[in-house]
Amino acid sequence: MTPPQVGDKAPAFSLAPAPGPDRVCLADYKGSPVAVLFFPLAFSGVCTEEMCQMAETWSHWDDAGVNVVGISIDSPFVNQKFAKETGVPFPLLSDFNKEAATAYDVLYPEFFGMHGVSKRAAFVVDGEGTVQYVWVSEDAGVMPPLDEILEAARRAA
Repeated sequence: MTPPQVGDKAPAFSLAPAPGPDRVCLADYKGSPVAVLFFPLAFSGVCTEEMCQMAETWSHWDDAGVNVVGISIDSPFVNQKFAKETGVPFPLLSDFNKEAATAYDVLYPEFFGMHGVSKRAAFVVDGEGTVQYVWVSEDAGVMPPLDEILEAARRAA
């Protein structure tokens, strides 16, 4: 398996942003672009830096009409606290069962002794559900190219 490529239909997902029955689905964003940001683990150094940078530059994303979701394998309890502490104004979704990360093929087989941690990755999906941009890092210590992802999302609008 390989991650979805530009031109592929994006795998659907339905994940919890917080404890409880509410879900966020990729289909919720039909008609507008969405940046799907996978990150390995909440509260780790680079993940915190990434989410804080997203919070600090949110006006650029919002002004461009770009939706954003963050996805990690952390529980919804952890992601809810992480979202509050980093100040991100978009949902951080729990992929605790690794369904989305598996569908997008962005799981490390082994990550510091843990199995099934998601890679740092970004996908831009247009309003029709087609992948318009892909970035997947094998190195969790690398920040994603957020300016490049924003530009790809603007083009997908």
